[in-house]
Amino acid sequence: MIEVEHLTKYYGDFLAVSDLSFSIGEGHVYGFLGPNGAGKSTTMNIMTGCLSATEGHVRIDGHDIFEEPNEAKKLIGYLPEQPPLYVNETPAEYLRFVGEAKGLRGQALTDQIASVIEQTGIGEVRNRRISALSKGYKQRVGIAQALLGNPRVIILDEPTVGLDPLQIVEIRDLIKSLGQTHTVIFSSHILSEVQTICDEILIIAHGKLVAFDKPEDLEKRLLAPSEIALTAEAGVEEAKDILSQVAHITDMTVEEKDPGCAAVRLWTDHADIYEVSRSVFFAFAGAGRALLEMNLKKASLEDIFLELTERTPEDTADAESAESRESGNESKEADET
Repeated sequence: MIEVEHLTKYYGDFLAVSDLSFSIGEGHVYGFLGPNGAGKSTTMNIMTGCLSATEGHVRIDGHDIFEEPNEAKKLIGYLPEQPPLYVNETPAEYLRFVGEAKGLRGQALTDQIASVIEQTGIGEVRNRRISALSKGYKQRVGIAQALLGNPRVIILDEPTVGLDPLQIVEIRDLIKSLGQTHTVIFSSHILSEVQTICDEILIIAHGKLVAFDKPEDLEKRLLAPSEIALTAEAGVEEAKDILSQVAHITDMTVEEKDPGCAAVRLWTDHADIYEVSRSVFFAFAGAGRALLEMNLKKASLEDIFLELTERTPEDTADAESAESRESGNESKEADET
């Protein structure tokens, strides 16, 4: 559905996106992660045709976004981080304006406006001024305009930023439902949100794609070794002897917690941490020693993100400054044109 090939973007001398390539199939929800200044928003703006590329191609269902912009853009609905709303209009008026700009007319326009209003749950505020709406409703109006024209691809840049917890849950549910009928790509800084919603995750850092996989496969690939912490009713040396019988333990520390009790932290290279914990349990049981507590520590998506995207604050600041400066210049040129 979407092919990104050797995408490169310079802001002056700064390389924001470096030879980026990936393919996205039809359907499902894709999360797009990256630290500030990593090239994430630049990539999304290029994919939607809002920003030029220095090199490379983006094809939407076979249509090159640069060579066939009209055909490609008809297939895309886009919500920027700052929704392009006309706040003195009502949602109904604004959606009619956007629909007409997309070439919809007559009954087809009326029917689509009614459909996206229902999909995004803004019926009760359709006749209020947008300026009077909460940020959550404004985001919904922004998503509604992206849905007009029934695009096959929906791209959402930080759709939950600035929302309260209830609004975040509502927008998450909306994105999930959209993934049943569209290909949805959305960026977020809330890693648990991406992990909850997405079928697959793309992680970008330093302008390069560093991971593209299902959340559970990312965990399997990047989170070993896993850690087990336990307290056993045994002395330090006895605990070490018992654990020496357990396979797949790569390292451990054993300390006296209280007289007759050992505090243990151990690491395993086994893909199934539950299998190792089961072996640990039966090893102590077989020795007639009680396990007083056991906790399994499995690294989170945050751990993956940090491992893949570590960069210096100076690098991030330089990237954000270059992107902001160049985006402003391109917007000014577009306005003058």
